[in-house]
Amino acid sequence: MAFPIELVEKYPSLRKMEELGDDYEEASDLDPWNDGREAKLLAYIKQRSDFSQLQNNPAKILEAMDTFAAEEDFLISIGSDKARIMQDLLAEESPSVVVELGGYLGYSAIMFGDYLQNQRNVKRPRAHVWSLEFEPDFAAIMREIIAIAGLSDIVTFVTGPANESLRELKSSGEVEKVDFLFMDHVEDLYEQDLKVCEELGLLKSGACIVADNVVRPGAPAYRTYVRSHAGLRSSGVKGLIVPGDFEDEIEVSKVL
Repeated sequence: MAFPIELVEKYPSLRKMEELGDDYEEASDLDPWNDGREAKLLAYIKQRSDFSQLQNNPAKILEAMDTFAAEEDFLISIGSDKARIMQDLLAEESPSVVVELGGYLGYSAIMFGDYLQNQRNVKRPRAHVWSLEFEPDFAAIMREIIAIAGLSDIVTFVTGPANESLRELKSSGEVEKVDFLFMDHVEDLYEQDLKVCEELGLLKSGACIVADNVVRPGAPAYRTYVRSHAGLRSSGVKGLIVPGDFEDEIEVSKVL
């Protein structure tokens, strides 16, 4: 595979895709992960000369993660372009309880946690992020990065299959409702796990559901489900997979 030279100059991490060619994940899939790059990211953050400036500074942590993804190794985090879209949605929806399915290394959890920490007050004392991650190794790395960002008190991690974790959170009383549901795990599980949330009564009128990567790599069954759902108003928002500037869409659904 070969990328335009200006794109590789902008995102040097794409050189690895070029050099490995067919031995690397196809660029159209864009899902390389779990090959050690996750641990490398944590080491990269801890070893930076400006580490003291990153501590308790969520925005700086996200910048460092973006730099790693652009210069060192591609990460399947949402990236800077989609983060701007998500931040606009947060400002519009003003959620108190955010649940994400697929925490990976904490990029989106940091973004959510930073927003809620800034919004938390006497009227919203229970503002919280619940990050559900299947892979224990990723959850451990995410926990460290979140701690460095100073958000451990507002972000809680749950490890295991998302559908099981959702049922446990509901049965324990820890999560009674979800204002903002973000799905960024296995696209084939989006429809299944949304139906679990519906079954549990977690999504009340006004709740916002956001699903990433509905075009690339794609979630056609999920998209058909939400767009034909009588209780939802749903549409796509164009966004880029960064690094690489590959076109994708985020599906945004509102519970009626």
